[in-house]
Amino acid sequence: MSQTTGGVRWTIQDIAALPDNEWIRYEIIDGELFVTRSPHHKHQHVIGCIFSVLNTWSIDSGLGEPSIMPGLIFSDSDNVAPDVVWVSYERLAQIQDEAGHFRGAPELVVEVLSVGKANEERDRLAKLKLYSVQGVQEYWIVDRIAQRIEVYRRDNAQLKLVTTLLVNDVITSPLLVNDVITSPLLPNFTCQVARLFVSRG
Repeated sequence: MSQTTGGVRWTIQDIAALPDNEWIRYEIIDGELFVTRSPHHKHQHVIGCIFSVLNTWSIDSGLGEPSIMPGLIFSDSDNVAPDVVWVSYERLAQIQDEAGHFRGAPELVVEVLSVGKANEERDRLAKLKLYSVQGVQEYWIVDRIAQRIEVYRRDNAQLKLVTTLLVNDVITSPLLVNDVITSPLLPNFTCQVARLFVSRG
């Protein structure tokens, strides 16, 4: 569940003055404050599954690492915390500050949709535009209800939808082989989409 506040241009200094609450996430996109309450536990479970497969591949490849809800501070008026990111070690050295926040774009950003029109519009419109402007190379929008993943990739300085993966599809690399969708950022990465949605709860 989320809400926005209109009429005021927020900055990271304003966020720092707000009370800490582990059940609430504050994000700013182009000066607009988004307040998101803690999501459904199945939302968190999907985040954990995505992190797990990316982390296993990262350990094996040695190319980078995933992170859950890192702070991405692009400017005073653009400060977000995506559900999962993956960043190469080369890029990590360039964008991580002393507090462990990212001051630039990781290569891959993943957002798991929360229920509600406002939440979906934030991820599909506002965040898509922000990540596109900031230089994210690949953006996954994960719909746990429909069990599908929309994959956006950078093309001519803009993130564009290249495919929608369904539960029986596979994410792999390199590029496109026998109609299997790939992630060029993650060499030899393979994951069945269904694996990300396994839950008995």
